[in-house]
Amino acid sequence: MKTIKLDLTASEKQLLKQKGVKINRLSGYAADEISSLLNTSKQRANELFALITFQSIPSVGPKFAYDLISLGCYSIDDLLDKDGPTLFNELERKQGFWTDPCVEDQFRLVVHYAKHRGSNKNWWDFTADRKAYRAEHGYPHDRPVTAWHEV
Repeated sequence: MKTIKLDLTASEKQLLKQKGVKINRLSGYAADEISSLLNTSKQRANELFALITFQSIPSVGPKFAYDLISLGCYSIDDLLDKDGPTLFNELERKQGFWTDPCVEDQFRLVVHYAKHRGSNKNWWDFTADRKAYRAEHGYPHDRPVTAWHEV
């Protein structure tokens, strides 16, 4: 089982401890159950549920899971009607800087996973597709000019 990383508050950790629930067992809980278990808001529970769910996808870690949430995605089903390049472009616009191209590979991965549940592909399996797509289509005219490593 993949280790899920969550940025829990001290009080959330304490509640889990009191109730005898290990962090790695939260993947078995629905968002409303997480809300009740941690005595937290629906929004916070949805965020935690999304972090758990997205990190269950091969080669997706907490930082990228937060990127998905920042774009309004809280479940794998939210990705069904999306495409990797568009999500990547949206993230760059939202952040105000261009980011490492392999992040686009991750977006391609999660969209693929949404359509092919249980896939064992990793982000690097989409690098050739991204390179071919960008060679043909380039980047949007409104792409930020500052790079992530300059921020």
